[in-house]
Amino acid sequence: MAHPIAPAATPAITPLSIKAIAPWAVFFGILLLTLLYFVGAEQGATSLLSGESVHEWVHDGRHLLGFPCH
Repeated sequence: MAHPIAPAATPAITPLSIKAIAPWAVFFGILLLTLLYFVGAEQGATSLLSGESVHEWVHDGRHLLGFPCH
């Protein structure tokens, strides 16, 4: 005896609200801007940290993104 195959139930997709996304968007935006600062501008007159340690850590990333450093 053949049994009919029931169609698979698709889960309901609930939309996300702006209020749910906004804190994460702000957090990641600040994180990315901080990373961009350290890769692109952390040396010379705008330096927050003394020495060349940050520059050496992000040196190859600076060249990859097109920032001049020497």
